[in-house]
Amino acid sequence: MRVLSSIELCAGAGGQALGLERAGFEHLLLVDDDQHCCKSLTLNRPDWNVRCQDLREVSVEEFVGVDLLAGGLPCPPFSVAGKQLGEKDERNLFDDAFRLVDQAKPKFVLIENVRGFLDNSFAEYRDKMAQKFRDRGYECDIQLLNASDFGVPQLRPRVAIVAGQFEYWKNFSFDNLIRTAPKSVGETLLDLMEKEGWTGAKRWAEQADRIAPTIVGGSKKHGGPDLGPTRARRAWEKLGVNGKTISPTPPEADFEGMPRLTVRMVARIQGFPDEWQFYGPKTHAYRQVGNAFPPPVAEQIGLAIKTAILATEAETRVAAE
Repeated sequence: MRVLSSIELCAGAGGQALGLERAGFEHLLLVDDDQHCCKSLTLNRPDWNVRCQDLREVSVEEFVGVDLLAGGLPCPPFSVAGKQLGEKDERNLFDDAFRLVDQAKPKFVLIENVRGFLDNSFAEYRDKMAQKFRDRGYECDIQLLNASDFGVPQLRPRVAIVAGQFEYWKNFSFDNLIRTAPKSVGETLLDLMEKEGWTGAKRWAEQADRIAPTIVGGSKKHGGPDLGPTRARRAWEKLGVNGKTISPTPPEADFEGMPRLTVRMVARIQGFPDEWQFYGPKTHAYRQVGNAFPPPVAEQIGLAIKTAILATEAETRVAAE
């Protein structure tokens, strides 16, 4: 079976890239303009072709015919936490994504974004986007996916935009994504909480018997190493977690009170494997984790796209015989 190829835009710390790698895609290029994210990518995958560059300056003409062009385009233009300026926001990179689609002519495109992208105020923009895809020979579908449906122990609703060339589209469906029930926060983090011998870890885990609220990463200019605004922190308190700050280490043996999460704990809740590293001090590392696309979700979307590509190619071979 051949290895499928991909290009990753706004790659961040590699959540989507890792998921797609697990699905069987080989990344020809990964692009991000954040130095810490780029160093995280090369730290984990030294052989990846990482380009630390503004997406507006990127060209992918040398990758014509790539199987998949994927990216987590900036969320603030459509986030309810921002001004929701959409296409008028200077951080909106959808036009640049279409420019790169024109250059690379991928078989499929995958773009993930925030739930706010589906707000009624952006209905006209979504219609225009769909028409732009059709003008280029693609059909597209937009789905709201909950990370918790794919084994990730947090709510985290995210929008997945998938577009495929007409000939491949008939074999793609979001219905092909395999759902998996998540563990509770307590089950997920027990071994990390008791790593330094905390005697109260098991008792804590028993009452942390639900999934987590959405991990919040913040923007490049705002948002520190905490678990979000007041409402989010209250939700964490119900799980027995102090969300005001992130801790550099797990609770010690004689710790009393509500524990704080470490960056590693947050990364596990986000669906990252423990061996995945995040470059930089605590604030930068946490922000990379909080803004990531959960790898298990990306993996399932990638598998559905892979199935569609291989099925279409098999049909083409049979028809030619």
